[in-house]
Amino acid sequence: MAKLTITWKKSAIGYTQDQRRTIAGLGLRKLHQTVVHDDTPSIRGMVNLVRHLVEVKETA
Repeated sequence: MAKLTITWKKSAIGYTQDQRRTIAGLGLRKLHQTVVHDDTPSIRGMVNLVRHLVEVKETA
């Protein structure tokens, strides 16, 4: 299964509580932290909600 490498690039200060919880739900705790998740529809949906705060790369 394909993987997504997600890096938190921009602070969530000033954004909605939903977006802050989504960042936490992705496992991101600190700015510039990177996590790897399976490429599933639920993860894609979470990334889509905070696409302006994160950078996403597809890995094999």
